[in-house]
Amino acid sequence: MTSPRARRSPRRTEALSRERIVEAAVGLLDAAGEGGLTFRALTERLATGPGAIYWHVANKGELLGAATEAVVAAAVATGPQRTGRAGGTEGAEGAEGAEGAEESGGAAESGGAAEAAREGIRCVALGLFDAIEEHPWLAPQLAGQLSRNPGGPVAPRIFENIGRQVRALGVPGDSWFTATSALVHYVLGAAGQNAANTASGRALGPDADRAGFLDAVSTAWEGLDAEDYPFTRAVADQVREHDDREQFLAGIDLVLAGITALHLPAGRPGGSPEA
Repeated sequence: MTSPRARRSPRRTEALSRERIVEAAVGLLDAAGEGGLTFRALTERLATGPGAIYWHVANKGELLGAATEAVVAAAVATGPQRTGRAGGTEGAEGAEGAEGAEESGGAAESGGAAEAAREGIRCVALGLFDAIEEHPWLAPQLAGQLSRNPGGPVAPRIFENIGRQVRALGVPGDSWFTATSALVHYVLGAAGQNAANTASGRALGPDADRAGFLDAVSTAWEGLDAEDYPFTRAVADQVREHDDREQFLAGIDLVLAGITALHLPAGRPGGSPEA
């Protein structure tokens, strides 16, 4: 005869943790958006009671914040690690490497450290771009958290991972905040707009075709009044062929080129930090 202890329900066999709750919340958000994240749905997915969940998170707002933080943390952590180069996740090490290159006077080594920092920025940016594309609920949550709770964990994590690379790039300290802010605003703005475009495309139905949609936009731009919209008509054909990810990374390179031109003197070709 099976003892009562052996007949415990599956929900009792695996300890409930905040991490499991957040993971389940992300799954619900991905499947049904913010409206689909309810404590009832969460208890069903985790096969537990609401009291066990409330032990770890106080309310839906806290749960949304934790889900946003978890996705952002994964995005900024995995991006630089794909390169296997200096200036990745441990951006402080990239800065130290750049300082060492300056002290040795090796332009090639210094240039390599600066390029590693630029690659680190591209990878963090692309990690966030992919996360916002993969999780349609993330862009509005990021916008809300950055405005309502800039002192919370999300904004500092994004600033830290991009800012370390800005420092390693060789930008003077008094320009770190401005340069990092420019990159962060571009990344979140461009990635958020791309996610909104993707959501609009999905709303058109399963038969919606991206190429057809872009062709329709291009055709509409080409039909604009030539006197009022000469530039828009001139670039209309480029809309048909553009790749969202390539365009996003091209924008990162434009911002980096501006930061380099403004803040890295010609006498420091490697972009190593000032003492």
